[in-house]
Order: sequence, then C-alpha cells, then structure tokens
Amino acid sequence: MTEPFLFIRDLRKAFGSFVAVHDVTIDIPKGEFLTFLGPSGSGKSTTLYAVAGFQQPTSGDVLLEGRSLLSVPSHKRNIGMVFQRYTLFQHLTVAENVAFPLRVRRRPEAEVNRKVAEMLSLVRLESFGGRYPGALSGGQQQRVALARALAYDPPILLMDEPISALDKKLREEIQAEIRRIHRETGVTILYVTHDQDEALHLSDRIALFRDGRIEQIGTGEDLYLRPQSEFVASFIGNSNFLPAEHL
Repeated sequence: MTEPFLFIRDLRKAFGSFVAVHDVTIDIPKGEFLTFLGPSGSGKSTTLYAVAGFQQPTSGDVLLEGRSLLSVPSHKRNIGMVFQRYTLFQHLTVAENVAFPLRVRRRPEAEVNRKVAEMLSLVRLESFGGRYPGALSGGQQQRVALARALAYDPPILLMDEPISALDKKLREEIQAEIRRIHRETGVTILYVTHDQDEALHLSDRIALFRDGRIEQIGTGEDLYLRPQSEFVASFIGNSNFLPAEHL
C-alpha cells in the first residue's frame, strides 16, 4: 500500500482539561490544496500548528512521506509558513527578506540571487526588490511573505488566515494569486480560514472543523450539496431549515 504524502493520524491536543483537538485523522495527497475551515476555537489552527511543529500533540502523529515529524523541531521540518501578520523584517529590503531563509541555510550566493529573482517573478513583484516593506501595500507585503515561504522549495506550505486582514477587493485579488501560484508550483497547501467563500474558491478539498473535530471533509461541492449534518448545511452557504415529521 502506498504511503500518503502527509498523514495526520489520531491527533489530539489538550491544554489542561480543555481538549482543543479530538483524534483528528486526515490523509493529504501530494499537491493538494486542503483548507481547514471552521468557526473560531474549532481546532483548525491548533491542527495546523501541530504540523508546523509549533504545538506538540498530546497524542497522535504527523507523518510526512511515512516519517514521523514529532521529534523534528519546527525549524528543521522544511515547511513553509505564511501568517496573518506579514512578519517581514522591516530593516531588510524585499529581496533581502526573500533571501533570508536561503542565507540561513547557507545556500551559495548565485543560487540565492537566482531564487530571489524567480520568487519575485512568481509573485509579480520583479521591480520591488530594492524597496522596504514599509513602502508596500498590505497585499504586496503578503506576496513578499509568500515568496519568502516558497524560496527554499518546501514540500508543504502552511497558511494561517493569511489574507483576513485585507479589504474585500484585495482579498479577492490575493486569492486569485494564491490559486495561480499553487497551480504553477504544485506545492501541497494547508490553509486555515473561517471564511466559507474563501474556502470554496481556493480549495481542492475542505475539512470543516467544529469543537475540535472534523465534521465533514470533501470538495466544496460535496459539503454544499451533500452536507452530512445540520451544522455543515448551516455553515456552508445559505440554508433554510423546515421542521418535519417522519410518518
């Protein structure tokens, strides 16, 4: 049997007596865009942080190509991460920000320069390399953060509500850019959002979280047309519920 690319197995995370994630299991194929969707406090970000290595699970495992990541520190997992806040170095230029993870990895300077040019082209900021983050719009800063996260060719890109701070028009523009970049790079993406429209627009599949559990996982069409619970039907799209009596 072929090993899944990324396998979250029976993941549980407790903070004292509070259980934030209850035995979550997900098999993510290589190259998939999977969104963790759900209301605040549903466990989606905690699950993402367990994959990143920012949270140690209480039990369960996270396996990448059959290898457990639990004993691997976050900075050695080689996983890209984009946060809601851009977390750019304000004293470095755009090009220096993108180059930073490559220089930390002691890549040759010729490779650094090549990858910086490649990444800035990917996010369509070729002429912005010499600018500082403070001179950029919010959308441009998030593109730089995305370029930096992809610069070292991570097998997985994690995105934690990366565009929720942007206005509606800019969110739609960046959504289109993220989808294009996913098509062009083929990187596996785990994406967290509470926005149903965003999840439906971006994702190959959606894992809908509720109270630390996955209520349903499937394509946007599956969740919209074939909800398996009242919660799924009410959370995805607009629904009317009618009382009925079984005869």
